[in-house]
Amino acid sequence: MIQVAIFLLLALIAVAAALGMLLSKNSVYAALFLVLNFATVAVFYLLLGAPFIAVAQVTVYAGAIMVLFLFVIMLLGTDAISGEDALPWQKPTAIILSLLLAAETGVILFVRHATTGVIAAPPADFGNPTAIGELLFGRYLLPFEATSILLLVAMVGAIVLTKKEKKGGQG
Repeated sequence: MIQVAIFLLLALIAVAAALGMLLSKNSVYAALFLVLNFATVAVFYLLLGAPFIAVAQVTVYAGAIMVLFLFVIMLLGTDAISGEDALPWQKPTAIILSLLLAAETGVILFVRHATTGVIAAPPADFGNPTAIGELLFGRYLLPFEATSILLLVAMVGAIVLTKKEKKGGQG
């Protein structure tokens, strides 16, 4: 019973943070609402018994991705969103796509009753940070290192693109 109460409270916080993000006129506040949403999703992962995914959620999304978003917001100087609709077709398209998503959800929940198969129980060490680390730095070491090099190149490229040239004898 206590887990259901915690779930409902976290669900309420997650939905409120998502609505706050969508309805906020200030980009920085929207990014902070998104951080709150990411944090509540991480707590959901903890409740489901997936500590590695929870830590990855906080580290990657609430940490690195949000720092990147805030860096871009500050770099471009678009703190406040204007009240005018730049794209008049955007709102009707969003309404149509939302209705399609609601219809699809209704079909999946109420019409289709058959399951696709039996779900096997995961192994005992499934989701264990030690097992994931051994797999990541063992079998998948090359893709892991290739991803780290790709991220390093992207970071250096972003710095080079945003660097302003110095004029004359300054510096």
